[in-house]
Amino acid sequence: MIKAFLLTSILLGWNYIFAQDAQVLLRQVVDKIELVKDYSANVQITADIPLIKILPSKAKIYFKGPDKFKVVSKGIAILPKQGFTDMNLFLSKPDDYMVVFAGKKMIESVETTLLTVIANESDAEIILVKLWVDASRKLIMASEITTRSSGNVKIDYKYAENKSFDLPSRIKFTVDVKEFKMPKSFSTNPHKTNKSKANKRKTGTIELLISNYKVNQGIANSFFVK
Repeated sequence: MIKAFLLTSILLGWNYIFAQDAQVLLRQVVDKIELVKDYSANVQITADIPLIKILPSKAKIYFKGPDKFKVVSKGIAILPKQGFTDMNLFLSKPDDYMVVFAGKKMIESVETTLLTVIANESDAEIILVKLWVDASRKLIMASEITTRSSGNVKIDYKYAENKSFDLPSRIKFTVDVKEFKMPKSFSTNPHKTNKSKANKRKTGTIELLISNYKVNQGIANSFFVK
């Protein structure tokens, strides 16, 4: 009985330490993200969504913390919000979630630590976030976001060498086709391709190549007003 009690106490103690360490690592990651108060950048967008033909497009994106985001493009720019403002805003509120270690994984020769972030509120829009973090650089290498209204969104990040603030130079989204919300303009002119077995995929991808970052130069709030 005493041995069982001691074993339980030790396990609970280790779980508490791991939880504390997970919180510290996530806080360090969020602190690094929050060094970026605002930015603008050029982006080239390539989308591969089953049954819909979407030509590559160019756009300019603007961000201002914590949650302002704007896309300027002559064409239709498809950008999931989950990988920009939504996840960052969720992670900036530590009282709204709990975080635990969930293992290790190699991503392109980098050992990453998996943090599982679980929303405290059962009716939250973001239910769960998985983060594969390069602990030495405090960088998110990949993430998976489970939302109430848009299903799962998986995101892979790549970073250019010597990039200021370690902002990503490439982002690849993998989205649930059934759940993903397309721009309203596609509802009237979807440019659907011929149906085939190859087009019955359940997921689609959106890839962004990002360049010419201008960071912390100041963007007025009025710029984001529609």
